[in-house]
Amino acid sequence: MKAIMVVGTTSHAGKSLITAALCRILARRGWRVSPFKGQNMALNSYVTAGGGEIGHAQAVQAWAAGTNPWVEMNPILLKPQGDMTSQVVLKGKVIGVAGAAEYYEKFFDIGWKAIEESLQRLTEEFDMIVCEGAGSPAEINLKHRDLTNMRVAKYLNAPTVLVADIDRGGVFAHIIGTLELLDPDERALIKGFVINKFRGQRQLLQSGIDWLEQRTGIPVIGVVPWLEEAFPAEDSLSLFERRQRDSKGDLNITVLRLPRISNFTDFDPLESESSVTLNYLGLKGTLGHPDAVIIPGSKTTIPDLIAMHKSGMVEQLQDYVAAGGTVMGICGGYQMMGQLLADPEGVEGQEGRFPGLKLLPLRTVIVGQKIARQRTVTSQLPQEGLPVTGYEIHQGRTCIVEGCDDEVRPLFDDVNLGLVNATGSVWGTYLHGLFDNGPWRRSWLNRLRTQRGLRSLPTGVPNYREQREVLLDQLANAIEPHIDLEPLLK
Repeated sequence: MKAIMVVGTTSHAGKSLITAALCRILARRGWRVSPFKGQNMALNSYVTAGGGEIGHAQAVQAWAAGTNPWVEMNPILLKPQGDMTSQVVLKGKVIGVAGAAEYYEKFFDIGWKAIEESLQRLTEEFDMIVCEGAGSPAEINLKHRDLTNMRVAKYLNAPTVLVADIDRGGVFAHIIGTLELLDPDERALIKGFVINKFRGQRQLLQSGIDWLEQRTGIPVIGVVPWLEEAFPAEDSLSLFERRQRDSKGDLNITVLRLPRISNFTDFDPLESESSVTLNYLGLKGTLGHPDAVIIPGSKTTIPDLIAMHKSGMVEQLQDYVAAGGTVMGICGGYQMMGQLLADPEGVEGQEGRFPGLKLLPLRTVIVGQKIARQRTVTSQLPQEGLPVTGYEIHQGRTCIVEGCDDEVRPLFDDVNLGLVNATGSVWGTYLHGLFDNGPWRRSWLNRLRTQRGLRSLPTGVPNYREQREVLLDQLANAIEPHIDLEPLLK
């Protein structure tokens, strides 16, 4: 199996971005490339064409490689639920919920089998697999049950690059410490180091590089300068660290930072709009009077709804809407906007019936079977006839309260995918990726601009996937001059 492995000395060393860049670089050289991450823990997910759920980072890496995302590119996805348990997704389908100890007792063997089967299929279809590890490969208390790092590298006999974040400090200690904790057969696979996020002058680093290469006998194949991160990290903490920045857009849009926020990649297209200032607000914050508020997706909707009630954010939202504000709910946020949420089987851990935000005449029942599928629909609002693509990931079934049909209008030609209230101030949808659709996004933003007395923006803009392609090329262009791939490819 032709493969390259990318591991890191720490979490957030830059593995995901380096992997995406390698996929694009190799694809531009004519290789048929596939990304791979055996096990991913993330709340950002994507639905493949076949209806399987994988980590969003692997979908981005697939697009970087110029191919469509497959479930085999991320055969195990763990989605934390906030109660020391995670939902286990195997080859795109939910197979259970487990805590850490229970997971490795019940799912380790079947997980490794899924990894082997996935690698076999990818090998049959692609020339090269670029594999990403998770965290550090040298967590000695976890190595015996690590499905993601050197176990995969050894299985593939893959030349491995070790990425270290110099911006954190201690880069040489991180590298040497990691090597010391690897087994000899694992250490033999390390064919190069990449020092990432370098902000200084290269000549001032050179003596350290010379020492490192002499001590280890392993070359430093890259010193990658600090880059503005093109894609979100896989946990929300890094997301909010990255996105607290000054901006002076015409519109102010607030995204509520739910405790179990998921699929916040939905808002990357809004980040790309220079006319928009996007802010994330915790539930204990003061809402104020932004031009719109977005209630995002949630891994566990009912616990986040309870947190909204306890924090007082529900009253703030209701007052904001009463004063003429615009609110949009996506997936879990859409479910919260109704009159009632029920979880009769305790799927989210707590049986019962719970009052919603009472912004739309809806009732939602949480069920065990997850809906995960791509969708192509036609918009009814804010502009009729626009083609819209996206994907559903939810375990709720939502219906309009009997006798309230005249209080809402369908957002798309499929009424089950979204509704708008009669005044056009409350929007709700199950469709992830909605803002990726350029003309629809601009039409919705123009409605907000009209309320502010601002001129409308052109709606004949490309979808975000075209902007993403430009970003991926920029990422590869920024990294390729600083990495020598020959020690990995020869």
